[in-house]
Amino acid sequence: MPDVPPPTRHQLALMIWIAVFPTLTVLNLTFGEQLSQLPSVLRTFVLATVAVPIVIYLLMPRLHRVRSRILARAAA
Repeated sequence: MPDVPPPTRHQLALMIWIAVFPTLTVLNLTFGEQLSQLPSVLRTFVLATVAVPIVIYLLMPRLHRVRSRILARAAA
């Protein structure tokens, strides 16, 4: 596979959005009722504490691989 340049700022922003939005949606649907009793700042802290590792360690590497495959196919 040829070398693929790092994502542009706009590509990275889109990739982060693609990872963050569904993650927060699923977490809110799954834990929203249990967290509804917490103050807003604490609820946000809990969601961010769960969401950030999911996005950084699970989803972003996969999105980078998908992007690399797409760009490699386009270059071929």
